[in-house]
Amino acid sequence: QVQLVESGGGLVQVGGSLRLSCAASGRTFSSYAMGWFRQAPGKERDFVAAIKWSDGTTYYADSVKGRFTISRDNAKNTVYLQMNNLKPEDTAVYYCAAKPTPWSLNQRTLYTYWGQGTQVTVSS
Repeated sequence: QVQLVESGGGLVQVGGSLRLSCAASGRTFSSYAMGWFRQAPGKERDFVAAIKWSDGTTYYADSVKGRFTISRDNAKNTVYLQMNNLKPEDTAVYYCAAKPTPWSLNQRTLYTYWGQGTQVTVSS
């Protein structure tokens, strides 16, 4: 069975950095796209970034462009989200997700598998 396990969340000050990890298991993900989403209290779950596992093509929400970087390690079956210059509005639970097709990568409802989430809190 497919499992996505996130780690790396925590409390950081404004301007700081965190790296989230998402370890994927249970199937071959070579044709999949992997995404990161986030959900703040009382808000919808929003797209943050995505990567095509096959060729590493990346996509970002405008709000994180230039600050966040998504990457993958094929050998470890792991996707990362490097978050720099963090702001209070980045505070949320961050979720890793997997999508079986490499298009419409910002569409939350098209992702099939989800992790349990990891909390990121940015203090001012």
